[in-house]
Amino acid sequence: MRSFPSKEERHQLFGSVPPSLGTKPLQKEDMTDIQKTERDFYFHLEQVGICRMSYPVHIVSKMAPQSQTTTAEFTLSTSLPAHQKGIHMSRLTEQLHSFYESSKPLDVNSLKELTAALARRMNQPSASVQVAFPWYMEKQSPVTGQSGLMHATIKYDVHFHEKDGWTCHVGCDTQVTTLCPCSKEISEYGAHNQRGSVSILVGLFEQASHPDDIKAVLLHIIESNASAPLYPVLKRPDEKKVTEEAYENPRFVEDITRLIAIELYEQPWIKGIQVECRNEESIHQHDAYAKCSYEKNL
Repeated sequence: MRSFPSKEERHQLFGSVPPSLGTKPLQKEDMTDIQKTERDFYFHLEQVGICRMSYPVHIVSKMAPQSQTTTAEFTLSTSLPAHQKGIHMSRLTEQLHSFYESSKPLDVNSLKELTAALARRMNQPSASVQVAFPWYMEKQSPVTGQSGLMHATIKYDVHFHEKDGWTCHVGCDTQVTTLCPCSKEISEYGAHNQRGSVSILVGLFEQASHPDDIKAVLLHIIESNASAPLYPVLKRPDEKKVTEEAYENPRFVEDITRLIAIELYEQPWIKGIQVECRNEESIHQHDAYAKCSYEKNL
């Protein structure tokens, strides 16, 4: 059996060198803090921080499973005045980990607490958190009651300012079934259908009372205005039901976008809306697309 030099000798052979003794301090209190430099750096920054930070989060819902752990992607930031060079970004991750250790469910209220805590910790007047995660829900097929899990993407965008309070947005991205009204009208039999992708983002009135489970409300609004919802499991009686339901509720992307916008507008806790719908057309290479935005002037 062949013998080799020691691990240290092997590392040296492949280029490793001893650590430099160096001249710079080793203790934190003796190190220069570049971020604390103060002079005229020309521009105020609305946001500075970290993005694409993946962390596990706890989710609760009125829909089964009512408690779940999923993985979210965070953007954490604070403002930065023109006279300060930078922020201590490690404090952002420390604050996120404290949030994780608290085991608080991820929702509007807990994110409001997190943004305020970030602003205090960073000694800045404002802070923002953007987060997106897959939310899983159990759905039963419409006839045979077969269960399975599906998911939608939920997004929160919460901004805190020490004088103005909070600005909160909640989004939901999911998919539905759509059936073409034109195809149904002109064809002797049948109609082409496709899978539609719907994305909504709503702004919340700060003083209004909003539902305990906003994401479930938004999902219902999307699915109930499509030709038919999607299901994880469909047996033949279920497939018949879903196919016929879509045929009875033909929808263009324009129709879905407007119908969802109307129902969102009717919610007293919603201040502003943005709705986008994209159909993966089954008879074209291109997609059909529509978008609607509205802000209540109250």
